Amino acid sequence: MASGDTNVTICNQALTLLGADTISSFSDTTNDAAAVCNNLYTTIKKKTLSLYPWSFALVKEQLNKSAGVTPVNEWTNQFILPSNSVSGTPLEVYNSSSTRILPIQSYELGYTSSGPAIFTNEDKIYVDYISNVITEGLMPSYFVQLLVYMLAWHLAEPVTDQITKAEYWRGVALGSLTENGRGGYFRQACNVDGRGKPNYAIVDFPLTDVR
Repeated sequence: MASGDTNVTICNQALTLLGADTISSFSDTTNDAAAVCNNLYTTIKKKTLSLYPWSFALVKEQLNKSAGVTPVNEWTNQFILPSNSVSGTPLEVYNSSSTRILPIQSYELGYTSSGPAIFTNEDKIYVDYISNVITEGLMPSYFVQLLVYMLAWHLAEPVTDQITKAEYWRGVALGSLTENGRGGYFRQACNVDGRGKPNYAIVDFPLTDVR
């Protein structure tokens, strides 16, 4: 990780790859790219976090049971998922904080007026999830590099007006279309991040499906 990384320096790395002028801030009025970066950065960062269960963004947390609330279904208890969950979906669900236990299967995911929730008959729930609140300076270098490539892809067309550049950097980030968004530098970053940790399913990435 690099303590000097910020949202602006990461965007500037992407702009440099595109042969575009860098910005001094997201409010830089001397460069139209600043407004584009401001509009896209947070979305691309969150979506890149949602690509894979990155170890540096993994959070384990006990959920609070919704007091006085009984779900309108076969379950007896409701637990609201954390608002900073990148996808609103837990990686694993447990009924104990003990080590070496298996996740439970007896629950259902749903949506409430308070946000995504877990419905279950368990009295205590613990979840693993990916947080979207990650400071740039705490991101490992392999993720920062992937984020730079992802930004280069999405900034290319609005900044340079060149679709071919967007297609090129998409390939660098995620590989060829036949790899279904699971190739390129993304695969390398996953391999580095995945050393010594349990496997989780890779989730879909909506932005890759519209290009």
